[in-house]
Amino acid sequence: MNYQAALDYILSFTDYERWPGFGYAARFDLRRMEDLLRRLGSPHLRTRTVHIAGSKGKGSTAAMIASTLSVAGFRTGFYTSPHLHTMRERIRIDGQLIAEHEFAELLSEIKPEIEATNRGQSEELSTFEILTAMAFHYFQKQEAAFLVVEAGLGGRLDATNVARTEVCVVTSISRDHTAVLGDTIPQIAAEEAGIIKPGVTVISSPQVDEAADVIREICLKKEAKLIMVGEEITWQGKDFSLESQTVNIRGRKSQYDLTIPLLGEHQLENAATAVAALETLDIEKHHIISGLANVRWPGRIEILQREPLLIADGAHNDDSARRLREALQRYFRFDRAILIIGISGDKDCSAIIAELAPFFDKVITTAAQHPRAVAAKALAQEFERQGVEAQAVENVAQAVSAALAQAGKRDLICATGSLFVVAEVIEKARGISGERYPKFSIQPTVLG
Repeated sequence: MNYQAALDYILSFTDYERWPGFGYAARFDLRRMEDLLRRLGSPHLRTRTVHIAGSKGKGSTAAMIASTLSVAGFRTGFYTSPHLHTMRERIRIDGQLIAEHEFAELLSEIKPEIEATNRGQSEELSTFEILTAMAFHYFQKQEAAFLVVEAGLGGRLDATNVARTEVCVVTSISRDHTAVLGDTIPQIAAEEAGIIKPGVTVISSPQVDEAADVIREICLKKEAKLIMVGEEITWQGKDFSLESQTVNIRGRKSQYDLTIPLLGEHQLENAATAVAALETLDIEKHHIISGLANVRWPGRIEILQREPLLIADGAHNDDSARRLREALQRYFRFDRAILIIGISGDKDCSAIIAELAPFFDKVITTAAQHPRAVAAKALAQEFERQGVEAQAVENVAQAVSAALAQAGKRDLICATGSLFVVAEVIEKARGISGERYPKFSIQPTVLG
């Protein structure tokens, strides 16, 4: 089996990233994952693990923690989703992506156990469950000392929720994936906080009261120690440039003057959350300072070009869109602002548009090469319903070209709405290619 054959095999199973919510809750049964992992020698139970869930900020926070653990000398496995350009981004050791031949060999090795597990179940394993099992197995083979595992969707129902966790992190919770996680903040918080295990230490980012109440109640019920960022750990932003920003974080054990190469005030919150987790793991101060200074996490207020400014950010719900808008206002100086936006069909497009539309002088709607993408014309119509004229360009690369053609040197172009759009913008700007999902036979209903 080569790498392409391995990809084809994995994507032949049910993939909820292409069709979220389609029978997801009905198929929930972690016994499938536990059965497969037991056949592989239970690799998910052998390594110290930090498990991270939340509506936003979980990827950045996970990347900060993984970077620091590697800097501290621990061989660190990092499992994340979704990917920008290649499936291999999801499985890393000390920042290095799993190689194509390793990916193919790994799948060839566990394929008999996948098929044996499926024979004993009423429902087959999903794409994400197989990838998760591959990651745990790979990290064991690589003799990782720590695992940093980002939940894929929610927490309680997620395939990663089989891990034996030392520290649980719940980042900021907002309305997202409502078809699966629920319509209200308390419902979503209960799903995300489903990663909390009895007796563990829980780090929570600042939360709205409704979410914080749910997290406190679950921690009390499971006798888990709760550390609230914003209460026990505080931060104060200092200076910033286009390359980085500085922040002072007052932790429970020490005070840290940090430089992080990620922009946005929300990244200061993420850094404080990461520090809280790292202190719990007894990581030394100088390693925390170095680890956060060296973190890399593309597609999050990433500057791809300077004249004009071309920025890509994967804001995917209305709260993320609001934070992006605030960051653009705070961190950048420009004459006009041009928006390139593509949104997935399972998102609240109207709410995202309401946050962004008033800020931009020109709007270009587009659609990623992904089955969940809302058609560019449908997005343009939603902008027009909100009183904003928009130009529909079906292809992301063409949308970037159109924006660049209309921008002056002192203008800003921001591409956002979906990580899938961000990936294609980065590929266009840097002249690289990425793996594309195969066509999916069922198209989502868009914009209600």
